[in-house]
Amino acid sequence: MRSRSVKIPACIYEAHKKEFLCKIDSENKTVSAFAKRTVLKGNQLVAGDKVLLEKNGNDYQIVDLIDRTNEIFRLNVRDRKKRVTAANCDLVIIATSVSKPPYKQGVIDRFATRTFQWDVPAIVIFNKMDEFQNDFDIDFEMRRFENIGIECFEVSAKYPENPSGFGRGSFKDLQKKLLKTQAIILGQSGVGKSKLITSLSGGEVILVSNEIGRSGKGSHTTTWSEMIDCRTFRIIDSPGIRSFSLDDIVPEELINFFPDLLPISLTCRFNNCQHESSTKGCAFYGGGTDPQTADIIESRLSSYKKIMEEISETLSWQKKRN
Repeated sequence: MRSRSVKIPACIYEAHKKEFLCKIDSENKTVSAFAKRTVLKGNQLVAGDKVLLEKNGNDYQIVDLIDRTNEIFRLNVRDRKKRVTAANCDLVIIATSVSKPPYKQGVIDRFATRTFQWDVPAIVIFNKMDEFQNDFDIDFEMRRFENIGIECFEVSAKYPENPSGFGRGSFKDLQKKLLKTQAIILGQSGVGKSKLITSLSGGEVILVSNEIGRSGKGSHTTTWSEMIDCRTFRIIDSPGIRSFSLDDIVPEELINFFPDLLPISLTCRFNNCQHESSTKGCAFYGGGTDPQTADIIESRLSSYKKIMEEISETLSWQKKRN
C-alpha cells in the first residue's frame, strides 16, 4: 500500500511565475518549490502566502494554499480583477521621510486609504528625524493619523538611539511593535526603507539600495514583493513607487475608507452631498464636527475631495473610451 506524502507547512518568501522561494519554519530552512497546476488554477501565489509542500527526493512541490487572513491588492481598472501582491499581513508600515524626499501629506493619505480598504492595521514611521528642519507641522500630521487609529513613530534609521522629540514612538518602541509580526512596508522611493529594515533587524539584514539622486527621488531598487526575515519579525518589502494611484476605487466607495469622515457624512441632509461649503445641508459646514478635531477634519476632507476628483476623472475617461 502506497504511503501518504507528508505535507510540510511553509511560507512563501518570493513568488515568481513558476518558481517560489519558501521558508519551512519547522526546519529553519529555505527551499525552492514549484506549484501544482491545481493550486495555480484560480490562485495567484504571493509573498506571505502560507502553503503546504510535499517533498519528492530533493524536490519540493506546493500542493495546497492555506486560506488567507487578508490580501494586499489593487483592482485592474478595466476588468475589475484583483491583483494581489502580498498576503497574511498583521501590519502595514507606511514609511515617510521628513527631509529628502520631502514629506507629502497626500501620498501618506493615499497609503492610509488603502490600509482601510485592505482592513489591515497600519502605522506611520516618520524617518530621517536627524535631518528634520521643522519645515512642516509634524505634530499636526501625527495627530491627523492618530485620529484615525494609526500609531506614529519618529525615528532615524541612521541613528536609531536618538530619542523621540515629539512624544511619539521611538525606535525601540517600533521594534517592540513589530515583534512576532508579519508586516509589509510601503513608501515612496528614497524614504529609507532599506536602511530602516537593516536597523530594525539589528544589522542582521543588509539591503543594497541606491542613494537618493540629485532630483531627490530614490532609484527603484525592488521590482517584486519579497519577504525578509528580520529575526524577531518578518517584513515584506514592496516595490518603491513615486505615486500611489487609487483610480481602481469606485467613487461611491471612497468615503468608506475615511473612517473619520464617514460618520459625519452620514448626517448630511442629502445622500449625494458633495461636501462643499455651498452645499445645502452639509454636516461638515453645519456644525457637525467636533471643535477639538475641526482642523484635522478640515484637512482630511480636503484630501478626500482631491482623491475623489482624481478617481472621478478616471471613471469619466473610462466611460468615454468604452
